[in-house]
Amino acid sequence: MTGREAGGADPALPLHGIRVVDLSTVLMGPYASQTLADYGAEVIKVETPEGDSTRRTGVATEAGMAVTFLGLNRNKRSVVLDLKDARAREALLRLVDSADVFMHNIRPQKLSAIGIDPDALLKRNPRLVYAGLHGFGQGGPYGGSPAYDDVIQSMCGLVAVSETQFGEPRYLPTVIADKVSGLFAANAILAALMGRNRAGRGCFVEIPMFETMVGFTMVEHLYGATFVPPRGPAGYPRTLSPWRRPYRTQDGHVSLMPYTDRHWRNFFLEAGEPDLAADPRFAGIDNRTRNTGALYEAAGRIVAGRTTAEWLDACRRLEIPAAPVLRIEDLLSDPHLHATGFFSEHVDPGMGRLRMPGVSVRFDGRRPPVGLPPRLGEHTEEILGEAGLTEAEISALTRSGSADAGAKR
Repeated sequence: MTGREAGGADPALPLHGIRVVDLSTVLMGPYASQTLADYGAEVIKVETPEGDSTRRTGVATEAGMAVTFLGLNRNKRSVVLDLKDARAREALLRLVDSADVFMHNIRPQKLSAIGIDPDALLKRNPRLVYAGLHGFGQGGPYGGSPAYDDVIQSMCGLVAVSETQFGEPRYLPTVIADKVSGLFAANAILAALMGRNRAGRGCFVEIPMFETMVGFTMVEHLYGATFVPPRGPAGYPRTLSPWRRPYRTQDGHVSLMPYTDRHWRNFFLEAGEPDLAADPRFAGIDNRTRNTGALYEAAGRIVAGRTTAEWLDACRRLEIPAAPVLRIEDLLSDPHLHATGFFSEHVDPGMGRLRMPGVSVRFDGRRPPVGLPPRLGEHTEEILGEAGLTEAEISALTRSGSADAGAKR
């Protein structure tokens, strides 16, 4: 199954008929366009002759198809264009003529220098949604600066709040800024498409990582600083408590989450701690929030007295949310993921047998299919032909190295 068959050619999916021309690389942009492809859009991934750097990030059985690339580029087609060449830029513009969305995560000044700025493309295709996935919003002093996940985690407050728990500044062990910003980008592009359908014209939509992640972090952590003047410090006490972590049991760990008054009362009574059940410090969510440290410390002491299985059984009986701590390898055999058919397996002649995460959402009870990511330039000739280039024009581009037909699956 090719990326086009899995994504843009399925009429049952809601974005069927939407064409996306995607210049983005690495993580934020490809994660956003993969979301659109999962929902049925036809995503054309425009790459340099060297290809997206994630093609070489991680283990691989075939050059240019490393695991990081596989995780970010399913359901897409690949065309190789060297945009330093004027003929390749003209070919890109021909693609834009038929596109609904153009997206990139290149610094804006670089694209403006070669005439691929919002004004130029919207003049050429007034119905286009031009999405700029930037590190920082234009107009501010950081505008145009390079940004990566670690940089944005540091600047948006996430590293500082993690210091409260760990005692030293740490990055979250996932590329959360890239992935969250990518989801915001997909969301914004969908909103812009809705607006275009209503107004009859496209627009320029900017998705800056820094501002996106500041808003994401501040949902709970603006806290007392919401008011002017502040009515308390910034930072949500419950999530900042160093005691907020999986509880150690007699034989491992468990994630146990009493939340309501009834949950906590039943938890303390189950543990034979009626005094704690009646403790005014823990009566009501406002008091528990103010005394989070003492609450979680007491819970940790209690949980340590039983096994993980005993606590899972007790919480199931008491209707208290609880779960084991699963490792990545545990997820591969998780009974729920197996029953819902979450993982997708493929056999590729070059790469062998592959396992890929599925699309989490369903439309009318149906999970969108997962197509293998494209090899570098796999669809160059096909896509340029669809854009109206003649065989002679395509041949001239490939002979000069300004386009690359790549390898076929």
